Amino acid sequence: MTRRIELLAPARTAEIGREAILHGADAVYIGGPAFGARDKAGNSMQDIAALVEFAHRFHARIHVTLNTILHDDELELARQLAQQCWDAGVDALIVQDMGLLELDLPPIDLHASTQCDIRTPEKARFLADAGFSQIVLARELTIPEIAAVRAAVPADVVIEHFVHGALCVAYSGQCSISHAQTGRSANRGDCSQACRLPYTLQDMRGQVVAFQKHVLSLKDNNQSANLRSLIDAGVGSFKIEGRYKDAPYVKNVVGHYRRLLDRLGEPATASGRTKLFFTPDPDKTFHRGSTDYFSRGRQADIGAFDTPAFVGTPLGTIAKVGTDFIDIETAQTMANGDGLAWLNKREATGMQANTVERIGENLWRVHPDKPIKDLPGLKVGLAISRNRDHAWEQALMKKSAERKIPVDARFAATNDGYSLTLADSDGIAATARIACESQSSRNAEKAEMTIREQLGRLGNTDFDLAKLVVEWPEPRFVPNSLLNQLRRDAVAALVEARRAGYRRPLRRPAIEPPTPYPEATLSFLANVYNAAARRFYEKHGVRLIAAAYEAHEETGEVPLMITRHCLRYSFSLCPKQAKGVAGVQGQLRAEPMVLVNGNDKLRLEFDCRACEMHVVGRIKQHILAAR
Repeated sequence: MTRRIELLAPARTAEIGREAILHGADAVYIGGPAFGARDKAGNSMQDIAALVEFAHRFHARIHVTLNTILHDDELELARQLAQQCWDAGVDALIVQDMGLLELDLPPIDLHASTQCDIRTPEKARFLADAGFSQIVLARELTIPEIAAVRAAVPADVVIEHFVHGALCVAYSGQCSISHAQTGRSANRGDCSQACRLPYTLQDMRGQVVAFQKHVLSLKDNNQSANLRSLIDAGVGSFKIEGRYKDAPYVKNVVGHYRRLLDRLGEPATASGRTKLFFTPDPDKTFHRGSTDYFSRGRQADIGAFDTPAFVGTPLGTIAKVGTDFIDIETAQTMANGDGLAWLNKREATGMQANTVERIGENLWRVHPDKPIKDLPGLKVGLAISRNRDHAWEQALMKKSAERKIPVDARFAATNDGYSLTLADSDGIAATARIACESQSSRNAEKAEMTIREQLGRLGNTDFDLAKLVVEWPEPRFVPNSLLNQLRRDAVAALVEARRAGYRRPLRRPAIEPPTPYPEATLSFLANVYNAAARRFYEKHGVRLIAAAYEAHEETGEVPLMITRHCLRYSFSLCPKQAKGVAGVQGQLRAEPMVLVNGNDKLRLEFDCRACEMHVVGRIKQHILAAR
């Protein structure tokens, strides 16, 4: 098999999906009208069908998220939605609930969501055997662990991995803290993001280890430096997180990774070459700092403990604080509308610059959108960052990229007129013909120049002329109107040939008899929420199946969150860290700790063998009462 790397982009809307493709994405994942794991990022089937039509012009793919767990009374609605996606031309469904595999679905391709908690080669191989063609791995895996998964699954199964964007602190699909505290289920697409709240971390004696810090909030994922290693490990689809993000973010990050892949010599899986009209810079759009997480092993600096907000990039320092202005010393150019941020008592705060003016070579006067007295912490020497570069964002709000498919053209004389054949870079060709009488040209050079000029006008199409061969016995005069019609007909014929030549992937057949599931029992963490999912696991040999947490059968203390992020490690309290350290070895124990937020307390337990942290708690009574 020829290895090709897919760049997979998020889309909150169909319009953002179009921009993602123009900026270099090979595929787009988007939410449909229901059952997507981002409940506020749904789209109508009409909009999705329009996006599919646009994407398939470039042989790019559209994946629809159908990745929540489902009530029994939702299964038929989900089946109908799957059929509608198939009818609209969607290429694949991203799913979490195994109950879907028990339904009468169309032959649409299925991808296993990261919500399936795919961490082991055994789990990945099982899902491949069950009929999934693409498997989204847990973000926490190291590069060697990814390679082990790749080695365990068939060659035709694509390994998909997140390379950029927000990180859930828990293993995806293994977090019930939102439902326990608010009744909003992450497995149902409605996470309350308890991990971004401030907590006080205490030991079991009540001593404070960290006060009001965002200790469960992680920096954002950025694998820019690891792409070659991930490719060598067997990743075939590079996924960008962000179905809640706006168009400038998607344009910027997709453009950034397209450039990196092009520099690595990894061709796009979709057709066409992308030309960007700006310089991508992922630091200029929202992020909480950057980490490559566990790709290179456990790191101590993965947390965004001070703030979950976007502080931005360093700009300069305050030179003066006036009654209604501040002066900032910076070598960078500023603009009206810039967003400025700084840390005050380790909390991010900020303002927007209403107007700015240069008052010195490296000195700018800023009049903010708020009174100076309402902006805490401002003082001479304070470091200021820019978290909104207004001029740069304005450039992204305009046309900021185009994608063109290279074509070779052949213009030739026929018995009764002329033909124009266009052959694209995918090997698809189409010919248009026009019958006309023509006369010899007295100026051979001008006649051929006219041919090349008129036939090369592909600017408003998806195509870019790479080469034009003119074949005729002698230069002839051909009216521009006929040449333009011939070009339009040839383009239309090539568009139709490309449409007819596109082949959607079909469902990967499941192994028969059904492959046994790697475990004989399933806890509530398997997220079995309907009878169809239960039948699926029973068919695959599972004998004991607990109901999903959302069924409210777990009323006592349970692990509400399981994470590879360890607060003992982050605060240098890990027994493994102390190994071999004189005077410290043997003094540290992996004793439980406590997280406190207001009246809520959560116990932290540490599984040192698995190198995991469990956040333990119970569901609130008013949520149980509401069922």
